[in-house]
Amino acid sequence: MSNTEFPQVMTSAGAIRGRREAGTAVFRGIPYAKAPVGELRFSAPQPVERWDGVREALAFGPPPPQEPFGPEAASAASLPSGDDWLTVNVWTPDPDSAARRPVMVWLYGGAYKFGSADDPAYDGGRLSRDGEIVVVTLNYRVGIEGFLRIEGAPANRGLLDQVAALEWVRENITAFGGDPDQVTVFGESAGAGCIAALMTMPRSRGLFRRAITQSVPGTFFSDALAKDIAEVLAAGIALGPTAADLSGIDPRKLPEAGVQLNARMRDHLHRWGVVALTPTLFSPVVDGDVLPTAPWEALAAGAARDVELITGHNRDEFRLFLLLGGLLGRVDEGMAAGALGLFGPTPDAEQAYRTAFPDASAEYLFELVQSDWLFRMPSLHLAEAHVAGGGRAHVYELTWSAPVNGGALGACHGLDIPLVFGAVVGLGAMLLGGPLPPEGEEISARFRSAWTSFAATGEPGWPAYDTDRRLVQIFDAEPTVTAYPETASRQLWHQHTFTELPLTAM
Repeated sequence: MSNTEFPQVMTSAGAIRGRREAGTAVFRGIPYAKAPVGELRFSAPQPVERWDGVREALAFGPPPPQEPFGPEAASAASLPSGDDWLTVNVWTPDPDSAARRPVMVWLYGGAYKFGSADDPAYDGGRLSRDGEIVVVTLNYRVGIEGFLRIEGAPANRGLLDQVAALEWVRENITAFGGDPDQVTVFGESAGAGCIAALMTMPRSRGLFRRAITQSVPGTFFSDALAKDIAEVLAAGIALGPTAADLSGIDPRKLPEAGVQLNARMRDHLHRWGVVALTPTLFSPVVDGDVLPTAPWEALAAGAARDVELITGHNRDEFRLFLLLGGLLGRVDEGMAAGALGLFGPTPDAEQAYRTAFPDASAEYLFELVQSDWLFRMPSLHLAEAHVAGGGRAHVYELTWSAPVNGGALGACHGLDIPLVFGAVVGLGAMLLGGPLPPEGEEISARFRSAWTSFAATGEPGWPAYDTDRRLVQIFDAEPTVTAYPETASRQLWHQHTFTELPLTAM
């Protein structure tokens, strides 16, 4: 046992010193790759150089460059400093190389353009303590740095960062008390989309044994679409979509080009289709190299049949975006009809949804079709594709309503994060309006128990999904295992194929 207040660990690049906090040893800001700046700008991650002596691992590394989140724009003075964006953080009950504990590696969400591991919502301490596991979080490049399709640069640099971090875990986690043969990746929203990609990427094969995807987004871009978006974005600042041109812009100022294009995305509806109606210009690109095919197609072909999977979603996913967009209580029949026509799975989607949900309000239909298109059906279809390819999948749905505003937000997007981590801060604090009530604490404990049990044994505590019984775990005040409850949506989307989104006009 290592009981010193500042435990030391030897990594492949040198010694580091962490700190014991509330029952775990914590190591922050450990570089897993060189800073991707200067000549390495827009390149694949490169191995970190060794250091002499003992490196302090007490503070998170700086977040990757990204546009400001929320209505208030960050001032230049408040932008993060430092170029070591590519770092990992580790929570472990004890850094004892003989322990061989299960390892859970978290990938944050944020529309592929926001996010960083220093968010207090992603504190791994409670998961590590409660589950006797090692928790790893990491930064990866987002937005233009990570996902814009740039000429002269590899596609999907954010995914390549994640592969490099997982390689770091394989090489180093034993020294922190972890088992490199028992690695589970877990993530939410864009983080879950990244995991869907990692499950099928040749470069990540063998780097993890299990995966948990919370609210997988259905947006993956074709190469043609991604290149067109990059061309339009670069033209907006009078540049070409090339590494040579864009590397001349400070990485902390370049996100502004994305902000500018976001404001006029609807102008490109005829070329980009429904992507022009989303809040993000970025998604993993099916480029034929880093990501050879869209995840659903690859999984159905058996690309990850040896990876055990939990996937699921929240019941009222899109309601959060109604709140953020100021649309709660403001959706009319015209808006509902437009959304059903644009996001529905078939040419007659509006009539099909109205027939399947005859008593639904305009606002509910507007919300429902976008919940289905963006998160609910991609998550369900991921499980069905994985099972079809010979893999094992467990499915869940969160139906417990966030208590804020009398439950008006329902089980909205992001509510699972504070429940999984047991940390009510940031978005979790906004959704919960205060500490978890007792029933919320019980649901949170069930999430952590299921996730850590799955990481240790492959069994989360409910049956695997199949297309006969379709059994799923419902997370609510009264937990149940039942047939997948969103039957009407499932049937409406049954014939739909999730694949890369095309460039709709040349």
